[in-house]
Amino acid sequence: MIDWDRVNELREEVGAEDFLEVAELFLEEVDELIRRLAANPDPAELEENMHFLKGSALNLGFAQMAQACQQGERAAAVGQLDARGLNELLAIYEQSKSTFAAQENIKL
Repeated sequence: MIDWDRVNELREEVGAEDFLEVAELFLEEVDELIRRLAANPDPAELEENMHFLKGSALNLGFAQMAQACQQGERAAAVGQLDARGLNELLAIYEQSKSTFAAQENIKL
């Protein structure tokens, strides 16, 4: 679910003291988009949204989420990202976020 090697690599890249800030910023930005997708996804923006989420997930080591986003991006490109696929992605994000926050001692 989480690529902890990537998490540690990011921590080394930005420094331990800035890592928490970077992680919190990631979670805030992704939470905002996730809320919009859960409430009222815009079909015209789904492919772009999936691409953004995929990149964000890869940066912070959310491997399973990145994979789901890639599948969602491909489906959205041909107009086939349905509510079931979107709900699955939202569930993966929540699970990944909880696992990450617990390991990194981040309050949600």
